[in-house]
Amino acid sequence: LAVIPDKNRYLAEKNGYLSMDYDAFSQYMKEKVHFAKYIEIADLLEADDYYQTDTHWKQEKIQDVADRLASAMGTELSTSYVEKELGTPFYGVYAGQSALIHKPDEITYLVGDGFDQIQVEGASAIYDLKKAEGKDPYEMFLSGNQPIVTMKNPQTQNGKRLIIFRDSFASSLAPLMISGYEEIVLVDLRYISSDLLGEYIDFNNADVLFLYSTMLLNSSLAVK
Repeated sequence: LAVIPDKNRYLAEKNGYLSMDYDAFSQYMKEKVHFAKYIEIADLLEADDYYQTDTHWKQEKIQDVADRLASAMGTELSTSYVEKELGTPFYGVYAGQSALIHKPDEITYLVGDGFDQIQVEGASAIYDLKKAEGKDPYEMFLSGNQPIVTMKNPQTQNGKRLIIFRDSFASSLAPLMISGYEEIVLVDLRYISSDLLGEYIDFNNADVLFLYSTMLLNSSLAVK
């Protein structure tokens, strides 16, 4: 289990904003999900790791998060990356809500060695550049919100599989973890009932990671 803090964790106190008690929230999750090992990632993040106009984190800022998660689950990541600029102005959800003029964010995405060999099911590609031209360019990461997405890596032969129960934050994180696994399956319970998972997913010999943002965990009715 890992909890992704929203960026208010890093902005509230020094700017006098109201906020939840994030440490108490994490402790509550540890107690309620007692069957899972808790992996702390909040200390790896800061406000600048998130887009200014959006809720999400920047992919180029979370390689250390991917490394820690993988290490805690007993595998290592080995891919080196090349940064690429999307080149499309990104106005996130906050830009629309604020009714103020904002400078757009820029989306940078990381291309790893052998990404062209990764097989993706349930999404168009690791980076769906057609989605990047749409209303929400962040949906370029694994084609946005999908019930089940599977990534298969023929270059890794270590027998390791990972199932991630997730929200949209994992769309940009999972590509950074695929070098450590033969297969990663992403499951979004906002779009598929948990009662149906046994029909579509093989849980045998797989690591399972619950990776959710505080925003979704604080709105549990979104999860089926």
